[in-house]
Amino acid sequence: MRRFVIPLVALLSAGCGQLGQSPESVAADDARKAAERAGDRVYDSRVRPARDMGHRAADLDGVEVMRVTGVSTAGDGVRLVLRTSGTAPDGGWFATSTITVRRCFELRFSTSTEWQRYGTRQVACPAGGPLAFGPWPKTPEIPSERLRKALPRVPKGGRADEAKVRAAVGSLRLDPAIRREFGTKGDVVGVVLSVKPYGSDVFDCVLARVAPGRTSVWTPPRVQRTAGEAGCSAGNAIDPLPPPH
Repeated sequence: MRRFVIPLVALLSAGCGQLGQSPESVAADDARKAAERAGDRVYDSRVRPARDMGHRAADLDGVEVMRVTGVSTAGDGVRLVLRTSGTAPDGGWFATSTITVRRCFELRFSTSTEWQRYGTRQVACPAGGPLAFGPWPKTPEIPSERLRKALPRVPKGGRADEAKVRAAVGSLRLDPAIRREFGTKGDVVGVVLSVKPYGSDVFDCVLARVAPGRTSVWTPPRVQRTAGEAGCSAGNAIDPLPPPH
């Protein structure tokens, strides 16, 4: 049986970077991968304002947003310059220390083209510090328990009164951003309280069904609360949709 002997010098040279790269080059590649991962997390198919794209990137750990250009992800899209860091062993297999570098990369996001990793381009870092973004707009909370307590109870054989239900909801003094919807079918009144969180396609909503013998308050499943679905409607409050499988 033949034995293949790999010279020690070959093993040592294989450990000195990737394909002969310097530790700094390996660390720079690591920084590029960090920028690409940020792009994967920031990108989606929605049209978003440029500042929101920058804000989303700035929320990621280890990512600094140095520049934002463009208006929105529609048309020509948005360009972000992100600063990330990368590390690599300083000296091959037997290194006892690491080297860390910071690099800037420009990424372009547009709903007219698919996000592609190889579009990440290294650029000179802009002068000055990273951009600062304030907190995201706060979404008012829908008071489901207060709604449950305020709604009238209708005895069996009775009939729900929409005017009384409206008055009960009015007594809650809801945030103006919370939309209210009512509907009546037969002896049942349905109620919807909903609000769309900033930048989301999923509504926050609470439904109520005031019927003879029972008053119910609940939140529909997430899939039913997505924009375009019928989960946050008075019809669903009156005749609830079956749960998703």
